[in-house]
Amino acid sequence: MFSIDGNADAAAELRIRTGWNKFRQLIPLLTNKDISLIVRGRLYSSCVRSSTLHGSETWPIRKENEVALQRADMTTILQLPTYALPILSLLMVPYQKLFTKLK
Repeated sequence: MFSIDGNADAAAELRIRTGWNKFRQLIPLLTNKDISLIVRGRLYSSCVRSSTLHGSETWPIRKENEVALQRADMTTILQLPTYALPILSLLMVPYQKLFTKLK
């Protein structure tokens, strides 16, 4: 999904939409208090984040694409209820490592 000039804007938008769809499907599990934060964090990373970043290693990534992907990732996390936000601290370190791999 590259444009004529070779950038990956359309691909990034498609992956962001895919990540949001996966996030909406998993909201019941991500907000379930009976599931530990570690498991919910792993679930988020393995399903939502991986579906968002799938194939991005092959994109000619630009700063705008990277910012859009980071914004989408943080926005999905912040959509969780406040009692589920400790997931954020679990996800920040892997979050930074993932985006350094794209560079």
